[in-house]
Amino acid sequence: MRRYFEVPLRLLDIEGEGFHIMIQGRIHGKEAHFLIDTGASRSVFDPTTIADFIEDPQFEQKEGMTAGVGSSDLESATFTIETLSLGDLEIHNYQAVALDLSNIHEMYAKLHLPHIDGIIGGDLLKRHKANINYKAKKIRLLP
Repeated sequence: MRRYFEVPLRLLDIEGEGFHIMIQGRIHGKEAHFLIDTGASRSVFDPTTIADFIEDPQFEQKEGMTAGVGSSDLESATFTIETLSLGDLEIHNYQAVALDLSNIHEMYAKLHLPHIDGIIGGDLLKRHKANINYKAKKIRLLP
């Protein structure tokens, strides 16, 4: 058993005002791009984009509203990702949150940045004891 997984990261310059962290992974074996958001409590995926990876995802509406991603009141749903990979780390039967990320997609398009397929948040970062090394441009994750 591996002691840890290292995932290369890319720092995306946001018009000289800061940066976002992006990593590559896979959803159901298909290549995907993820933002790393240490301030997000949960990992989230756009319900429209996820259809590129999962045929007919089964969304269950969540009670109440979700805060974040540029708005204070957003409706969200849950669904299952059978296989989510961050580098070589495979996560099975992950209970994911679907949230409209169209505002991020629009901003990234205007800035000519790569399309993102999801945001990896604190739930997965904590579970896998993520360590972000900015100098080496790698994230270390434990199984």
